[in-house]
Amino acid sequence: MKRVTIYDVAREANVSLATVSRVINGVNVVRKDTRDRVESAIEMLGYKPNAIAQGLALQKTTTIGLIIPEASFIFTGNIINGLMDVARIYKYNIMLHTTTETISDIKDVVETIIKSRVDGVIIYNDQLDDSVVAELQKYDVPIVVMNNKLTHKHIASVYVDIEEAVYERVSEYLKNGLDKVAIIEDRKNTTACKQMIDGANRAYKAFGKEFDGYLQIPHEFHTSYAFLKDHLATTKYDLVMAYRDSQAISTINAAKENNIKVPDDLEIICVIDTKYNSMVRPQISSFSIPSYDLGAVAMRVLTKMLKNDHFENQIELSYLYTPRQSTK
Repeated sequence: MKRVTIYDVAREANVSLATVSRVINGVNVVRKDTRDRVESAIEMLGYKPNAIAQGLALQKTTTIGLIIPEASFIFTGNIINGLMDVARIYKYNIMLHTTTETISDIKDVVETIIKSRVDGVIIYNDQLDDSVVAELQKYDVPIVVMNNKLTHKHIASVYVDIEEAVYERVSEYLKNGLDKVAIIEDRKNTTACKQMIDGANRAYKAFGKEFDGYLQIPHEFHTSYAFLKDHLATTKYDLVMAYRDSQAISTINAAKENNIKVPDDLEIICVIDTKYNSMVRPQISSFSIPSYDLGAVAMRVLTKMLKNDHFENQIELSYLYTPRQSTK
């Protein structure tokens, strides 16, 4: 079947190519009767505008760059779904890029994406420091960061307050006289881990105590499990909190190796809720973070930035604590 072109539309509507282009690109200088004639021709012929050519005409590509760490794929599935659904509504395409720890620098990835003429960039990253953010602000491109609370004027952020979540949960344990709480170091998510520690520190301070349960994993241990297997043999805790499901599962296995019953002798909470928290036994208590909404809201904020509409620089999403078998 012959591909329908803009020339066919112009011939059918008896107008110039420029007029068809103006109608396609929403330029409001075409008379209504002419616009109706062009639109009827487009519908009758089944013409589909070329997105790249259309973007060049508007000085836009209708493409959004999405950057996600390779290590976060399991958790980010729903985030991408939410983002894609909103992108489809506003007719944007998504160009996915991944970053790999110690291999790809976030600044280099952003520069590569922007050189490919995207309209905006969405980044899932909780470890952007001030120097990286300062570099990002040099680009004249709207940027939204997910999973990171930023306070910079030209970069919007959509996040869940992990510090507050941990503060509330640890406070409940302290109220009940359970003050042996531990937080496992997470080398892959240092910023999130710091937020967890800050939440625990705040809770202990509110009860006139000092938090000393941060479990830093010595470099000679290559896995959380290897460290916890040795550590739990000599140290007792009421609660161990981990950021990732793999570390929570490692804690369960290390506890079993030391004949520690979960949750009778030790309770375990994972901050990030994934499908694996419900698949293991005992099932792991966690915080249900609205990952789909995280992506959807981030994309919606970016569309507002692109249209120069009013938008909030910081949007905090709520979370829900979901108790399961790993807590009493």
